[in-house]
Amino acid sequence: MIKDYATLVGIDLGKQTFHVHGQDSRGKAVFRKKFGRKQLIEFLATCHSCTVVMEACAGSHFMARKLSSFGHEVKLISPQFVRPFVKSNKNDFIDAEAICEAAWRPAMRFVTPKTESQQTLSILHRVRESMVQDRARTINQMHGFLLEFGVSLPAGKTGVPRLPEILDFHPLPPRLVAIGAFNRWMQHSCCLRSLQCVASTG
Repeated sequence: MIKDYATLVGIDLGKQTFHVHGQDSRGKAVFRKKFGRKQLIEFLATCHSCTVVMEACAGSHFMARKLSSFGHEVKLISPQFVRPFVKSNKNDFIDAEAICEAAWRPAMRFVTPKTESQQTLSILHRVRESMVQDRARTINQMHGFLLEFGVSLPAGKTGVPRLPEILDFHPLPPRLVAIGAFNRWMQHSCCLRSLQCVASTG
C-alpha cells in the first residue's frame, strides 16, 4: 500500500477534520488525505512505524500519546516555526506539507509531548489562574456596586469575608438580594480552594 512508503507524516490538526501529508525518505510526497478523527486514528493504526509530526496546539498532546501507542515516533513543533515553510495559496494540505518541511530541518526545535498527568496539572494551573483574575475583577466590581449604596469595604479581598455581617447593618435593595448579586465571590473562593487541593495532591 502507498502509505507503507511514507517515512514522515505531517498532520494539520482540526477540531473535526485532519489533513495528512505523507512523504518518503527522499522527501517526495506519497499521499495526501483528509480524515475525520476516528478515520485518522484507524488509518495510522495500520501504517508501519514512521515519524508523525504535528503543530503543538489544542489536541496535539492527546494525539501524540495515541499515535505513540501505535509505535510511531511523534514530534510536535511550535506553530511559529512552521509558518516560514507555508507556501503561497495557503490551505490545510499545504499546512500539513509545511509541517513536514519544518520537521526535515536538522536544527528544528521540537516540543516534548505531555503525559496525561502533566497535561492535567497544566490545565488545573491555567484554570486557577483564570479564576484568580476573574475573582479580582468580581471583587473590584462588587466594591463599586456597594459604594453606590453607601457601603465601603476595606481595599482588596480582605473585607469580603465580612460582607454578610456588614450587609446586616446596610441592607441592600431586595431585588439585588434576591438574585444573589454579591454571592459570586463566594463561588470563586470555594472553587479556588478546591483547585488548590487537587493541584497539591497531583
